[in-house]
Amino acid sequence: MANQSFTKNVLKKTTIGIITGVILVVVAQQTHFPQIFQIMFFIYAMLGTFVFILLDAPPMKRLEGVKAVGALLVFYILLSGLYIAGASILPQFDPTIEAGKIEKVLKRRKAATEQGKADELIARAKDLNERAKAISKQLASFGGAAKVEVVEGAGAASGAASGDIVALGKEQWELQECYNCHKLFGSGGKKRGPVMDNIGNLMTPEQLKEKILYPKKWKAEGFDKQYKKGKMPDKYRDLMFDEEIDALVAFLASLKDTSVTTPKPIKMY
Repeated sequence: MANQSFTKNVLKKTTIGIITGVILVVVAQQTHFPQIFQIMFFIYAMLGTFVFILLDAPPMKRLEGVKAVGALLVFYILLSGLYIAGASILPQFDPTIEAGKIEKVLKRRKAATEQGKADELIARAKDLNERAKAISKQLASFGGAAKVEVVEGAGAASGAASGDIVALGKEQWELQECYNCHKLFGSGGKKRGPVMDNIGNLMTPEQLKEKILYPKKWKAEGFDKQYKKGKMPDKYRDLMFDEEIDALVAFLASLKDTSVTTPKPIKMY
């Protein structure tokens, strides 16, 4: 009889725990918590349910001496294994990835400063010096009479570094973490902003730039709530250089996948 009563309590409290966990997840979604936090809230609800169930569990047989120590060790091993296994399932924070993002942002900022320009000149001077030494050795090997072909390595490297503007724009998409709000290529997005796969067919480059600099001037159809709350920040005109904004605009203008439904942009003022 006691076992039946305990079983009923387990089912009842487990149901309450699951409902509580679902409520926490829904609230977290509505308040735009990242998915990892939503998962953690549900796990905490289930852990609380487990403790809640233990309060009504029938008493165990008393253990003493070596048996008690052994049981305690087994309990801690099982508990530690459970926590470690659970933590390994969750997404892991990699500081090197975040450091890499910061380095990319700071690299462009530094290049725009006087110190950055000085460092660039020093680097070019070193490169020219190395090339001069190589030419001198080549001339010496031919007795100074042969024609020496100089490869413009610095110019080629500079051209490669500039890269394609669309590729640079995609890099800005990643650096500015636009994927936190917008879905693109089937990934990212927390429903704060519209899917972007076909935005190049719906907005001109000038309109895209205006949206980035002054978000309130444009609204995506069906995103009235997000527009009123100002989910699209207006920080980018202060955070990004003009060339970075132009690159991002070029990337967005290239997105013309008509198979994906992108909400219609609406001019507000």
